[in-house]
Amino acid sequence: MLRIYGKRQLKTLPGKQTRPTSARVREAIFNIWQGKITDCRWLDLCTGTGSMGAEALCRGAKLVVGIEKFQSACGIIKQNWQQVASSEQTWELLQGDVLQQLPKLNEQQFDRIYFDPPYASDLYNPVLEAITRYKLLDRDGEIAVEHNPKLWTPPQIPDWEICRQKVYGNTTVSFYSY
Repeated sequence: MLRIYGKRQLKTLPGKQTRPTSARVREAIFNIWQGKITDCRWLDLCTGTGSMGAEALCRGAKLVVGIEKFQSACGIIKQNWQQVASSEQTWELLQGDVLQQLPKLNEQQFDRIYFDPPYASDLYNPVLEAITRYKLLDRDGEIAVEHNPKLWTPPQIPDWEICRQKVYGNTTVSFYSY
C-alpha cells in the first residue's frame, strides 16, 4: 500500500515490475507545482503505480491521462484512479509502449507532464522528441523528468529550457518549459 495526499491509500503492484516515485520526490514535485494542479490537464508517462496521476486527481486536476506498458499495472492504476477521481474529473489510461501511444494524443495539450521511465531505459530522448513533435505541452506548461543523473543527461531541446533541476539523493528531476 502507498499513501498519497489526504492520507488516501493506493494499491501497488507486487514485485519490481514498476518503481513507485518516492514519497519525498512526489511531495516535492507537487510543492513546486502548487497552485498549478487545480483544473490542469496532466499527462503521466510510464505511469507505473499511478501514484502521480492519483495525486494530481486528489489535488484537483480536471484531466489525467496515463500511459503504462504493463497490463498488470494498468489494472491497479484503474482501481486507484477510480477510487480518487470525482465525477467532475476525467481520466484515461492507455496500455502499451509509450512511443506507440503518444501519437494517439496528437496535439492534445497538457499543462503538466510527468515522465518517469525506468532509469536505465533508452526512452528519455525519443519521448521528449515525441512530446515536441505532437505538440503535447501547452505554451504555459511544464514537464518534470525523473532520472538518475549518472545514467542520463537532459539534452537541450529547441524552444524549451531547463527551468529548474532538483536533486533528491540519486534521483534528479529536471523541469522543462517553453
